[in-house]
Amino acid sequence: MDGGTAPAGGPSDAEMVARLSRRFEPCMQILSPTYVSASRAEQRVAIDFVATPQFCHSGNVVQGGFLTAMIDGTMAQAVLVATGLTLTPSSLEIKMTFLNPGRPGVLKAEAWVVRMGKSICFIEGKLDDADGNPVARASSTARLFPLPQRATAG
Repeated sequence: MDGGTAPAGGPSDAEMVARLSRRFEPCMQILSPTYVSASRAEQRVAIDFVATPQFCHSGNVVQGGFLTAMIDGTMAQAVLVATGLTLTPSSLEIKMTFLNPGRPGVLKAEAWVVRMGKSICFIEGKLDDADGNPVARASSTARLFPLPQRATAG
């Protein structure tokens, strides 16, 4: 399946957002995620995060590991949405490019599936500050695994 071609059937975009919003893993919950949008047809999601001062090191700069977690988590959500909550990714590699310091406040992540095969997918993502200034960009290669249905049950 190439980016932009979603399989037929399964839950609607709104149903997936509702299910996934209730089921953020604890490692994502500490980043205060809020779904903005999700499109299975476009294989794309947008999630806002709240970076707190506790995420910062010198100079009030959000530590890069937190920024990476925001983009990585959003890229995983893009795969979940693209597959209608049937497959979950396990990262084989992630490439991060930090463009500007992340500061406390709202950070806006978007991620999309570039290409999806039967067992491997390629995903990209971006993280901007609340004013739309670029903070980081990422690409990832991930192996796909069946998603246990309990992970997204109503």
